[in-house]
Amino acid sequence: MATETSLPAGLEYPTILSKPGRRPPPQVPEVVTTVYNFPSFEPLRFAYYPSNHLDVPLRKDILQRAIIFEADNARQGTASTKWRSEVHGSGRKIRPQKGLGVARLGDKKSPMLRGGGVAFGPKPRDFGSKLPRKIYDLAWRTALSYRYRKGELMVVQKFNDEDVAGWRWMEKVMKWNHLGKADGKSLIITRKSPGNLLAAMNTGPDASGGRHGEARADFDVDVKALLKLGRVIIEKRALDSMLREHSSDLEMTVPSAIYK
Repeated sequence: MATETSLPAGLEYPTILSKPGRRPPPQVPEVVTTVYNFPSFEPLRFAYYPSNHLDVPLRKDILQRAIIFEADNARQGTASTKWRSEVHGSGRKIRPQKGLGVARLGDKKSPMLRGGGVAFGPKPRDFGSKLPRKIYDLAWRTALSYRYRKGELMVVQKFNDEDVAGWRWMEKVMKWNHLGKADGKSLIITRKSPGNLLAAMNTGPDASGGRHGEARADFDVDVKALLKLGRVIIEKRALDSMLREHSSDLEMTVPSAIYK
């Protein structure tokens, strides 16, 4: 028969909160970047970003996977040829099977004849590949961090579209600040699509487009574009939007009980 035993005197047990709290996330060091004015490119102030945004270690394998993923999904896959059953024409046999001393041959739609079908030709298909969202977001921040560490990431407070007075004016600005063709060209990224700036950067005296770089809105930029030209000139609002959109792998808050 079981007997009741009293608890030892003076012994206290920890109590668990009714609602478990959350441990604060670990502190992430920050990196500093200079914010410039446009079009003078004079320093205005400093901006601070977490190191897991602009100081991510270089991972060439991650960048390669992201660029291949973008290239695969950019392929149209519309190449198409006709098989012999899809070619218009009669199915009558061209010549008898035997008796002429030549090779046997079917109808005029045979792949061996000119104007016939194509054997094993391409058909419309999807070349797109898959890549986990967290890996793709990491590739974005890796590309931006690579540019930041090499000093090739310039943050501009705002691009005033009213100040842009054509491609000749933009060409002078790029040459004067050593951002043009002679210094490796530049990619300008804006938050929206300013018409004057895009037209000034993407046009030029010849049909080849802008000689000193190109301008894109933030929704039209990919990982390959960030690594293509000599430097990246990005509007601060566009940079904040990109880092906010491509940070899915950083949202890892695990609840844990706190005892008192």
